[in-house]
Amino acid sequence: MVAWAAFPKGCLAMRVRDALGALFDDEVFRSAFGVRGRPGVAPGQLALVSVLQFAENLTDRQAAHAVRARIDWKYPLGLDLADPGFDFTVLTGFRDRLLAHSLEEEILDLLLERLTELGLVAGRGRQRTDSTHVLAAVRNLNRLEFVGETLRAALEAVAVAEPQWLASWMPPAWQKQYGARMDSYRLPGDESERTQLTWRIAADGYLLLEAAFASAAPGWLREVPAVGILRTVWLQQFQRTAMDGVQEVAWRGKNDLPPSRARITSPYDPDSRNAIKRGSAWDGYKVHFTETCDTQESGRPHLITHVVTTDATVGDPVVVDEIHDRLHAKHLLPGDHLMDAGYISAELLLTAPSQRGVRVIGPVRPHTRHTVQAAGYGKTSFTIDWDTRQATCPNGAHSRYWTEGLDNNQRPAIRIRFATETCAPCPARTQCTSSTRYGRQLTVRPQDQDAVLERVRAEQESEQWKAVYATRSGVEGTIHQAVTTTGARRTRYTGLRKTALPHILTATAINLIRIDAWWTGQPLAPTRTSHLAALDLAA
Repeated sequence: MVAWAAFPKGCLAMRVRDALGALFDDEVFRSAFGVRGRPGVAPGQLALVSVLQFAENLTDRQAAHAVRARIDWKYPLGLDLADPGFDFTVLTGFRDRLLAHSLEEEILDLLLERLTELGLVAGRGRQRTDSTHVLAAVRNLNRLEFVGETLRAALEAVAVAEPQWLASWMPPAWQKQYGARMDSYRLPGDESERTQLTWRIAADGYLLLEAAFASAAPGWLREVPAVGILRTVWLQQFQRTAMDGVQEVAWRGKNDLPPSRARITSPYDPDSRNAIKRGSAWDGYKVHFTETCDTQESGRPHLITHVVTTDATVGDPVVVDEIHDRLHAKHLLPGDHLMDAGYISAELLLTAPSQRGVRVIGPVRPHTRHTVQAAGYGKTSFTIDWDTRQATCPNGAHSRYWTEGLDNNQRPAIRIRFATETCAPCPARTQCTSSTRYGRQLTVRPQDQDAVLERVRAEQESEQWKAVYATRSGVEGTIHQAVTTTGARRTRYTGLRKTALPHILTATAINLIRIDAWWTGQPLAPTRTSHLAALDLAA
């Protein structure tokens, strides 16, 4: 075990070098990048610069200047005091090469390997996971501005790719109409004028698409990404109908729009999606942090072990298997995994212990909102006979329909329904269902999953379970640290993969910050208490 007290002086970057040595092995990156000989700047140095950059929330220019001017950065990088450093664009190229060779997770994994060797992180302990929203690096536009800007972006791209072809047929008025961004001038206030502008933009977009996909146009032109985005957006936002030989264009109604998971929200970031959670809507992504949360007696700091970034519409339960797979590959699979109700599913509670040896700890939602609010008949009030595939209500009536299928999240579910004529004369109808037309319906999981859900519902009422689950709340402090330290709530880049890489660098930087605090004996920040709550009223 390293004598950590031997490194009390200096600063974070210097202590990292003294305690951990050369953190990122050049050979890992050189072999993948195909680098021969000695490069101008070693990939391992660029990896460390990228992590320190996020630890201090610096731009590329500021990070390159720190390499040139700051001794505390030159020391861990192993550079001479007179080393001139490198141009800031080298950092952009390094990130692009990481993505091109699928090495974005390697930086965090290399740090975790080193910390595992030193006994600072280990598997089969207790870990917790939570997520937060990430805003896309694009402007929020209304529907009219969005389609107008999509057309303008396509025209800009074509003007660069094939200017002579565009100039040969484009109406001259388009230069004035689409020469500036849609949000740089005020839209018409009159409703009829806005409608005319909408149909003009729609017609111009169709005209551009017809020209680009015509046989006389260059074949490669339709492969331009902006043209493909224009085509997709017009399919998603407009519909054309032919009546009496005349084509009419109209907005797609709410029920005709594609689902949020497929609907483009910006021509400049086609991976961004719109999502709503607890009444708050955002365009962008979602990031999930997983960290260790062993007790103080373990002698280990709380460190982030995995980060996964998805678009905003991906549900929390979808990522759990990926998290467990990656932690298993790192030999850091937890024994207890604490998550909130958004991650918990019957399948996870059943399969995680048997397939992974992971005990998932999280609350299971109550049966129905009507049951909770009206204190009526919940699922436990019914007797389910799995062999005869029938349910019996508290008043002795039997169900008529038993349908096996999938729920809205594509998970196995069984719908049990009582006949309308059975429930209509029942005196307890208002305590059982709010429907006035149909009988009571129950949605249950398959028998093995249903048994697990009922067991967890009973367990989560105990004080012992609540005490264990209380540990999960600490992960919210990690999210707060990521947001305040590196600005993780808003991405710097466009695209899912380019957004995910900074989150991995953020996790690596936070780990170094926490290790440094642990070396220097800095205590964890206490839970904030307001002055009013802290008053001693008994005095």
